[in-house]
Amino acid sequence: MLVIPTAAWEGGVTVGRAAGVTVGWRAASRRNGWVEYDSAMRIQTLNDIYAVTSETDRPAIMKYKKGERWLDITVPEFRDRVRHFATGLRVLGVKKGDRVAILSENRPEWTISDFAILTNAAVSVPVYPTLLPWQIQYILNDSGSVAVICSTEEQLHKVLEVRSHCPALHHIIVCDPPTTTLTNVYTFEQVVKSGRSEEEKNGRARFDEIRKSVRPDDLATLVYTSGTTGNPKGAMLTHGNIASNVMTTAGTVPFETGDIALSILPLSHILERMVDYFYLVQGGTIAYAEDVTKVAQNLGEIKPHFFAAVPRLFEKMRTRIMDSVAAAPKARRKIFHWALRVAEKRLPYRVEGRKMPPMLAVQSAIADKLVFSKILERLGGRVKYVVSGGAPLSSELAAFFIGAGVEILEGYGLTETSPVIAVNTPKLRRIGTVGPVIPGVEVKIASDGEILTRGPHVMKGYWNNPEATAQAIDSEGWFHTGDIGEFDKDKCLKITDRKKDIIINAYGKNIAPQPLEALLKSSPYIGTPVLIGDRRKYLTALLVPNFEKLERDAAERGIDVSDREKYVKDPRVRAIIQDEIDRFNQNLDRQEKIRRFTLLPRDFTIDDDEITPSLKVKRKAIDTKYKHLIDQMYADEDAVEREMKTA
Repeated sequence: MLVIPTAAWEGGVTVGRAAGVTVGWRAASRRNGWVEYDSAMRIQTLNDIYAVTSETDRPAIMKYKKGERWLDITVPEFRDRVRHFATGLRVLGVKKGDRVAILSENRPEWTISDFAILTNAAVSVPVYPTLLPWQIQYILNDSGSVAVICSTEEQLHKVLEVRSHCPALHHIIVCDPPTTTLTNVYTFEQVVKSGRSEEEKNGRARFDEIRKSVRPDDLATLVYTSGTTGNPKGAMLTHGNIASNVMTTAGTVPFETGDIALSILPLSHILERMVDYFYLVQGGTIAYAEDVTKVAQNLGEIKPHFFAAVPRLFEKMRTRIMDSVAAAPKARRKIFHWALRVAEKRLPYRVEGRKMPPMLAVQSAIADKLVFSKILERLGGRVKYVVSGGAPLSSELAAFFIGAGVEILEGYGLTETSPVIAVNTPKLRRIGTVGPVIPGVEVKIASDGEILTRGPHVMKGYWNNPEATAQAIDSEGWFHTGDIGEFDKDKCLKITDRKKDIIINAYGKNIAPQPLEALLKSSPYIGTPVLIGDRRKYLTALLVPNFEKLERDAAERGIDVSDREKYVKDPRVRAIIQDEIDRFNQNLDRQEKIRRFTLLPRDFTIDDDEITPSLKVKRKAIDTKYKHLIDQMYADEDAVEREMKTA
């Protein structure tokens, strides 16, 4: 078993192993793009991050779009609204340790509410705005939330629908004023005004006293896991858990005061929340994307320096690029593919930071000017780094974008680990891995290949669920991730599969579905694949097509694409997909080849309980819901087995 020990790193950051972690940091200098803290500064809690954020000057701390205009929130405005909203919550009766839920899309009020809850020594409970009322009810009741902050009237009505079934819930606050007056529903501004009035009467000493009373080991938030195998569990993350993760990351990824970051992933997702804390404490500005459908537009408007995203965003972007190239004149196609070959040659030099040979450097400059500058322009034109997380980034996809000049840093972690365990850095980056383990964190590979981790980033446990906690964290403090992995020669961590997702076929062969699914997703025609084959004689797949690409190409062949239920069964459409499957099967082991597939007429949805809010496929739910289609793919099992033996 290989163990990466607790360590310090160049620049002076030291992260302790104790639960009440103290992170003391004096960075290199502002000249190198780092925020320089006083030598006595200690970032121990998220409230300390609020204090530093409120004292670090910048043109704007947040940007949000209203109508057609991007508006700014200044540092003083942010500082005061957090304080007044926290005091307003206290006036409503919210006290230390109380849970307060946030049911909202990304917007300034989300972050202001979060800090207000934390500085009030209470516990924030993020809730995905995509959840249905019964799912929201479960989280409100399991957490015992005494209040919930809703973004819009739509979210408000979800809460009103289940309010009578939530006995602990006393207060509902809504950011956008509702069209009708509702009993016991407050607007965000009413709570801010109440807090301001209280401060004018009695001063702010009580706010400062409560804020400073919070300790690293105090519970900060309950973040509910996606629940791919049952009801979601509330991961108990402390102030010290997240603060240590933020400050450790701050020592590995360069971010300059004044840089602008676009907030894309839901703030209910711990990765986006952690990187937002990182942006703020580093002196950055956060611009909140309007919604997922407008990310491309917002990238062009904001021109961010940083953002975090999931691989699906890059998959869609590459598909659009390749589709655009396919429709271009022959000369442009030829230039593009020449540039891709240049990108492939220069990839090792970019990844390892080595100087390119003179001729390759010239070719590289030409490729950048003619082709890759246009790809970068799609991201706003000045992106320095992009953090990819939430799901595995295929090596092919990483190579495409990094070779093209997009500096993607893939990382790895879980909700329960605050979240970062490992991340590629500008100094050490290896495609196909999630990078080196971050300082202060321990990782070891168990005898069965499972990744275990220990350190200040690991949660206290699951809320009201000691059995699940005991299963996840052993007696020595190691958290069992459920992921299978290994270290490469550079001590970079490589994730090979999910422990529970491993397919064991009828012959006893272990097959990791995720690498094969990543391979399938590299096809421009395949959107979401789900591999099937546990205890079966061969592999099959349920495939959600990339409808945009498939419909366009099918229509060009004279196929009627007006009815998805019909055209996914059309032999000509199936032939398009079969060609892709055959292409992949050529390079696969006999038992890894995909022998049958079924095209689905629609994508998986959260509403139908097929995917989690973080877009992970619920395999058990898929197996149950599509059992009739799966069984059809195995109806001629013996015939397929004979084909396998003669192939």
